[in-house]
Amino acid sequence: MRVALTPVAILALTASVGSVWAQDLVVKIGHVGPISGPIAHLGKDNENGARLAVEELNARGVMIGGKKAKFELIAEDDAADPKQGTAAAQKLVDAKVSGVIGHLNSGTTIPASKIYNDAGIPQISPSATNPKYTRQGFNTAFRVVADDVHLGGTLGRYAVKDLKGKSIAVIDDRTAYGQGVADEFEKAVKAAGGTVIGREFTSDKATDFMPILTTLKGKKPDVVFFGGMDAVGGPMLKQMKSLGISAKFVGGDGICTTELIKLAGDAMADGQVVCAEAGGVDGNLKKAMDDFGARYKKRFNDDVKLYAPYVYDAVFVMVDAMQRAKSSDPAKYLPELAKTNYKGVTGTIAFDNKGDVKNGALTLYTYKTGKRDPIAVVR
Repeated sequence: MRVALTPVAILALTASVGSVWAQDLVVKIGHVGPISGPIAHLGKDNENGARLAVEELNARGVMIGGKKAKFELIAEDDAADPKQGTAAAQKLVDAKVSGVIGHLNSGTTIPASKIYNDAGIPQISPSATNPKYTRQGFNTAFRVVADDVHLGGTLGRYAVKDLKGKSIAVIDDRTAYGQGVADEFEKAVKAAGGTVIGREFTSDKATDFMPILTTLKGKKPDVVFFGGMDAVGGPMLKQMKSLGISAKFVGGDGICTTELIKLAGDAMADGQVVCAEAGGVDGNLKKAMDDFGARYKKRFNDDVKLYAPYVYDAVFVMVDAMQRAKSSDPAKYLPELAKTNYKGVTGTIAFDNKGDVKNGALTLYTYKTGKRDPIAVVR
């Protein structure tokens, strides 16, 4: 028995089929960062960068292999904890994501990277700087910022040659990031002819630094390097001030945030803090970064904290590889990801044979009158 369709029914059927065609390729992109815990403000900043990228890609109507792609962000919280990080990684693998942007910390990025590699899922970290991450032989691991060898080394040389440090103390928080960058800093200080008068340790959850600072005070340091994050660095500056330690306070990207100003309060003297952020632009690239900051502020009613632009670029780099491969299948677009040459808001991104960004930049900063003030971009 044949049933004649009314014009209304035909229109409804056509609309239904058209809807399926319009969304015939769903691409899941995972993001992992610490959305809870002491550095949740940085984790949320990273997640916001990914969310902004996904929203802009969907608004553009990106085509992959002749199909319109609908991007979905699947965000997980690792709380900067390695065990939670591997659990989050497994959840993303089980969700069959096409790729992962993250994690924020080296301590979570490195153990998670094996899980992604075993599943053949590309991973781009926008902020993990420990060299080990890209030196495990995983062809799925990439990063869009300079590593600790470059960052710690630059700061070590700067402490000796520019800050004229004679008695340099080193403290780290025993995380993969904090210890790694402190090790590279110490090596560079010694290579530049400087003297390390003491090496002390704390943790990324500590709040009392009086014992180690009292020990260092007796050695009269003129530079104190801290390998760790702003949530620890700010209170440490307060306790240094209470002990009368007026040494320069030097650190990596973990402390190099606008949040440090709030966390340190009036304990931070103008020019006392010198830090380096992995990444940075100057000259004709500055406008693109400023424009990104304005879009971010409009969308989230907040300023960029640190790594959001690198997360944003990492998403676009991943999607660019999918477009060139005409597929969101990890096995098909992974070879194209390795060949990346993408001009983003943070500059041109291309990877070496380890997955590290080529010609990675660093920006040296200090703080004056309650604002972060750039010193120089170094490559």
